[in-house]
Amino acid sequence: MKTLHRAMALIPLFAVLSCDLHKDPVGLLTPAQVNTDPTLNTVVTSVTASYRMLSSTLNILNEWRWDLGTVFRNDVIVDDMASDDVAKKWSPDGDQSWMDQVVSFNFTASNQAFNGQWSYDYEGVNRSNLAISYLTDPALTAKIAIDPALKSRLLGEAYFLRAFYYFDLTNNFGDVPLLLKPLTNFNEAYGVAKRESKAVVVTQISADLAQAKSLLPSSKYSDATAKWRVSKGAAIAMQAKVALYNQKWADVIASVSELEATGFYNLNSNYFDNFSVASKFAENEVIFQYDHETGASPRNGNGISAPLDWGFIAPTTNFIAEFEPNDPRLLYTVRVTDKAVYKLLGSTNTVYKGNDDAPGNKIYIRLADVLLWKAEAYNETGNYASAIAIINRVRQRARNGVTVDGNAIPAGTLPDRPASVDKAQVTTWLRHERRVELGFESQRFNDLKRWGIAKQVLTALGKNFQDRNYLYPIPQSEIDKSGGSITQNTGY
Repeated sequence: MKTLHRAMALIPLFAVLSCDLHKDPVGLLTPAQVNTDPTLNTVVTSVTASYRMLSSTLNILNEWRWDLGTVFRNDVIVDDMASDDVAKKWSPDGDQSWMDQVVSFNFTASNQAFNGQWSYDYEGVNRSNLAISYLTDPALTAKIAIDPALKSRLLGEAYFLRAFYYFDLTNNFGDVPLLLKPLTNFNEAYGVAKRESKAVVVTQISADLAQAKSLLPSSKYSDATAKWRVSKGAAIAMQAKVALYNQKWADVIASVSELEATGFYNLNSNYFDNFSVASKFAENEVIFQYDHETGASPRNGNGISAPLDWGFIAPTTNFIAEFEPNDPRLLYTVRVTDKAVYKLLGSTNTVYKGNDDAPGNKIYIRLADVLLWKAEAYNETGNYASAIAIINRVRQRARNGVTVDGNAIPAGTLPDRPASVDKAQVTTWLRHERRVELGFESQRFNDLKRWGIAKQVLTALGKNFQDRNYLYPIPQSEIDKSGGSITQNTGY
């Protein structure tokens, strides 16, 4: 198994897994890493390994390299701390000051947060490419006698995962190198050491998602014995998200309607069932998640529970102030008295706090988020009544539950929004609802950017956000290793 994992550990694009600037470039597979006689198990494991870079497990790429930003996946830094929702720590200090630089937007291209995110995403791309190369090789698939239905499902998963990693890369960095196959020699590696336009990458993302959708089975779970795997519903939801980020409103509405028509998903009656360890795969709302498991080998637990015990990851006062009186979602998200982010812990107590091998899942897509995309598209196309109806549906779920302590929610909490034909008013309601519904789920910063209000919102809070910060810098080490063939984003 260790040999296989080494073979799967494709070096990411000019990977920075040490300070040595002479690492092999651009996902290059060395002769020792190439499996010349893959088995059915090799092929299946290659797809499973492609998921790993979405986990919050500690030290997947190497051991305790805070200097490289690779201790854990950095969504919580580049998507949450960069926003107005999340502070680095409950009590400010100088620990890991590079995170403070991201929070305040006083960073350079050498900040390790960007290296970490880039490394995780390109490692995911490379693993997905290897899996795709196996599954699209007719001679290989014939030799291992893979069942056609299994082949289709696995290939659909791999296409989805590649699209998912590239979606994150384009949102963070804009134009990025586009790798679509494993690289086996230096000429290939250096040949792709250049940035492709975001538009071209998005076209590839869309093509991969279309492939995934066509290949995955038409069921809620693509594998009933491993419910965490990518499903057709996840592929449809990602198509809607890509359309949303590109302001293709009719496509958003069509894709979300298609997802709803499957009947696979509903809003959970209890808001916290989305995040609770006790409700994993027994709820109705989550569409795509990474399944963390305690005691697995190799380790596969939710490592974010550890920094939560070290004082990291806290709410801003601005975030707390956003909630309406008695909105139960506040205490389901974070409890100040316990210094606990319940959503990330997977429990409404601190039982998992400090456990670096905790079982709480990482939630990437759930129905409330998707429905609010549709509400946004309705609002942008002038269908205000339908937009408001969705917003009220999300609010109704929240007020019809119970508090984090199991008590009834006071009457009058979260009243329905009234009818309106004022687009600006509906926009305000929508943006508020997204913030309180999705806090600490790595959505807020991208929302602020795609709405074009990041500078307005963040500078009002004293952050040094500049126009250039709508994109993060390409990691400086990647530019250095490419000899300048990979160029930097404007302003860095």
